[in-house]
Amino acid sequence: MQGKKILVTGGTGQVAGPVAKALAADNEVWALGRFGTPGAEEELTRHGITTFRWDMNDTGEDSLAGLPDDFTHVIHSAVRRGEDGDFNTAIEVNTVAAGRLMTHCRTAEAFLYVSTGALYARQTLDHAYTESDPIDGVADWLPVYPVVKIATEGAVRAYAQTLGLKTVIARLNIAYGPGGYGGVPMIYFKRMLAGEAIPVPIEGQNWCSLLYTDDLVEQVPHLWEAATVPATLTNWGGDEAVGMTDVMRYLEELTGVAPKLAPKEVTRETYQFDPTLRQKLTGPCKVGWREGLRRTVESMYPEYAERIAALAPVEEIQ
Repeated sequence: MQGKKILVTGGTGQVAGPVAKALAADNEVWALGRFGTPGAEEELTRHGITTFRWDMNDTGEDSLAGLPDDFTHVIHSAVRRGEDGDFNTAIEVNTVAAGRLMTHCRTAEAFLYVSTGALYARQTLDHAYTESDPIDGVADWLPVYPVVKIATEGAVRAYAQTLGLKTVIARLNIAYGPGGYGGVPMIYFKRMLAGEAIPVPIEGQNWCSLLYTDDLVEQVPHLWEAATVPATLTNWGGDEAVGMTDVMRYLEELTGVAPKLAPKEVTRETYQFDPTLRQKLTGPCKVGWREGLRRTVESMYPEYAERIAALAPVEEIQ
């Protein structure tokens, strides 16, 4: 993409941060946020990104006052996850914020809302979820989060049709890679380093569709191209089915750090996607999950780089 004016929310996160930085090379990129983490705003401006202070919790009509309204493309990934357990407040904050943002940017060529696969009704551990599978918003590890996403998807669909704003809703799987906190695999690796017990299913393992940063960044313009009225809905994950226990075992192979697996009834559930529709919209991924993990560990934990370099290389996705 070149010469576009792009608005990003969640620009300090694992998803929108790399997107904003990549697109800033050839486009005018703005990032909305509170920027409460020291150095976060400076990191964005260093890449030529214009920042604008915005708090999702401010649901007033003037919350976006002073922000230009001539953006050509928007990616909205900011979220109030509801860690405090307050369903009603989280639903209001997220739905109103999405509505305000879409209304403000109603002339945009395309609007991308980043949702989640955690809203699907749980089936078997290795079920490959499609966009038409039933949803229930039940997640014991973070109860408010998937309910918020369901509610906000509804608001986004309504505003897309009301405003005539071409929109795509992308239900994200697990994004990971260098930068930010590294994604869920690096959360697990930090726990491995700390010697913590990591809950895993009593039988089998949780499956997912890891999406490496490079593939995620490359796919965003294609998702914008797929935006329609009514809104397009797609799963957004990698092409390969990956078991989370296998991920931890591979991290052990890379680093020599062994995970302490603790079979439990309740685990951090993950969801494997059927990639058929997303591949049709964006094309295939290019980075396999093993290569992606190697790159991530090498970047974030350089003390293991020599050990990793001595291992046999892995093949890229063709």
